[in-house]
Amino acid sequence: MVSARTRAFKILHEFEQAQSELVGKAVALSDGKAGTVEQVYLDELHGLRIAIRGHDGRWPVSTIKFAQR
Repeated sequence: MVSARTRAFKILHEFEQAQSELVGKAVALSDGKAGTVEQVYLDELHGLRIAIRGHDGRWPVSTIKFAQR
């Protein structure tokens, strides 16, 4: 059986990984907002959420599309 501590470390590791992959990336939201990911949050009710520079609010990570290069 996996201990609670091991699960917590795995969650934190995945959060840090997502943060390093997303912060600073150019994205567009499904509602038309676009910008650079400024910060990543872990919301206990909604999961992973992002803040975009220049826009108020936090959006689910599922609503983003990465800018094409």
